[in-house]
Amino acid sequence: MPQIKIYGLRENIEPKRLALSNAVHSALIEAIGTPEAKRFQRFIILEPENFIFQRDRTNNYTIIEISLFEGRSVKAKKNLIRLLYRNIEQTAEITPQDLEITILETPRCNWGIRGIPGDELKLNYQVEV
Repeated sequence: MPQIKIYGLRENIEPKRLALSNAVHSALIEAIGTPEAKRFQRFIILEPENFIFQRDRTNNYTIIEISLFEGRSVKAKKNLIRLLYRNIEQTAEITPQDLEITILETPRCNWGIRGIPGDELKLNYQVEV
């Protein structure tokens, strides 16, 4: 059950929100087997004075943070990153130069979901892919 945060300038993110959402979710489904119904995304809309970045980036600069249970293989995570770059460039027209992705993994016991620790959840999908 990955939790996704997408950061970017208002002028870039608002018109591309649906395209970004779909691009990210389809990559998660394909790369790590996230179930279709498990879509947890937050868009953090920033004004220019609150989003400082390198001059070699454009106003399309976007950061994606993915928090998930540990257990995915390096191969699966690299595939996810490649799919994210491809999908986002194709559907949201954000080039790889303007996109940074971070995957943050934590043990399931560090999550609290539906009133219990994450390692006590009965999952309907595989984490070890």
